[in-house]
Amino acid sequence: MTTLGTRTAEHRDELLQLVTFSIAEEEFGVEILLVKEIIRPMSVTKVPNAPAFVEGVINLRGQVIPIIDLRKRFGLATSKLGKDTRIIVVEMSRMRVGFVVDAVSEVLRISAGTVEPPPAMVAGVESEFIKGVGKLDRRLLILLDLEKLFTSMEQRQLARL
Repeated sequence: MTTLGTRTAEHRDELLQLVTFSIAEEEFGVEILLVKEIIRPMSVTKVPNAPAFVEGVINLRGQVIPIIDLRKRFGLATSKLGKDTRIIVVEMSRMRVGFVVDAVSEVLRISAGTVEPPPAMVAGVESEFIKGVGKLDRRLLILLDLEKLFTSMEQRQLARL
């Protein structure tokens, strides 16, 4: 059992399995169980009055999926699609969404004990979707909480797409 502010040995020894990807030279990770597939960019249909971070929608095997530019969502400069650009299709809040990322790195297993809470300067209101920071050999991995990536109003807007 985990108590507030402390972790039990069982929790620290838990392995997290993540899909890691990069956006603007930073490395991020999401739980592998949320990832349904990783695809190459395809033609996106623009949707009028969609939130600014929504690129549009795609038809993936008969299912309409909103495509989110994570660079825009994080307030970063946009860039052209490169040869390594991918769309990570995830299941969140009972809907499928595609995230445009600069590159997918690897599937990684890390100990939950290596994950620290986000630093205070990162954990602001606009960054509440950061679950933690994983400390790897010589790099840091930002773990995203996809359920907190969008406000409830934004989730309703995405569902209407």
